[in-house]
Amino acid sequence: MTIHQLSVFIENKTGRLVKVLNVLKEAGIQIIASTVSDTVEYGLYRIICDKPTLAYTLLREQGIGVTMNDVFAIQISNTPGQAADMFDLFSRNGINISYMYSFLLQGKGIIVFRTGDTDKTREVISLNKLNFISEENLNQVL
Repeated sequence: MTIHQLSVFIENKTGRLVKVLNVLKEAGIQIIASTVSDTVEYGLYRIICDKPTLAYTLLREQGIGVTMNDVFAIQISNTPGQAADMFDLFSRNGINISYMYSFLLQGKGIIVFRTGDTDKTREVISLNKLNFISEENLNQVL
């Protein structure tokens, strides 16, 4: 019911992001979605890719700070209000969203997010029959 996401810590200096991207490029790893948030001194580059375990290993071997976490990914229709309805469902069940990002893929909205209560989130997804993306079917969505 979850997918692996890499969180890469990069200094806010010229060439740091390119180094990460080149490691992935040289290994033939496809980035599906990514987002960067920054502070004055560093950035946090979150990545969903087709080979997260390999990407994690290769980045660590290059001395790049990276963690791998499980996040939820829900597929919704590309119509106004779908994200609001979905997050309202979690809110009504007392689930806080730690962070999220979204993108369109083949005409469908994909929302990636992390919560503070994984078990309860799984329960809400199951009970409401939300269209989740798991690690096993991630490549089928592509």
